[in-house]
Amino acid sequence: MEEKIPPRVSLRQIEGFQFEVRFGEGMSPLLTDEPPPLGKGTGPAPTHLLLAAVGNCMASSLYFALTKFKNDPQGVRAEASAEMGRNEAGRLRVRRIHVRLEIGAPAAALQHLDRILRQFEEFCVVGQSVAAGIPLVLSVFDGEGKQLK
Repeated sequence: MEEKIPPRVSLRQIEGFQFEVRFGEGMSPLLTDEPPPLGKGTGPAPTHLLLAAVGNCMASSLYFALTKFKNDPQGVRAEASAEMGRNEAGRLRVRRIHVRLEIGAPAAALQHLDRILRQFEEFCVVGQSVAAGIPLVLSVFDGEGKQLK
């Protein structure tokens, strides 16, 4: 389904590497900043926002897929981390993103889990878009700590 109004954000420099990010009417702005020595570290850096976007999208996609089959995931948690490295020109880049998803429910309590685990990533607009350029490593665990994917 195409969005009628494509997502859009606006950024305004406050000072140095600090920017106010506005997401639209009715949404609170966010202050971003680079960590020292470039910035003051007063807000998330762009890399944090990238990780948050991928982790949030993956968690939402898993939640959507679980509830589509009337499952109660009993909460979904996500943790995303980046492997950083330098490219051939010596520039710092995100080399890989790791996303760990955890659902509160035990796997045995969930219907159609195999199908859900095979498909939910495909619903994640951000994760799939980013994965086209940055390798994405995903793992999923249930409420008993059992690795499902």
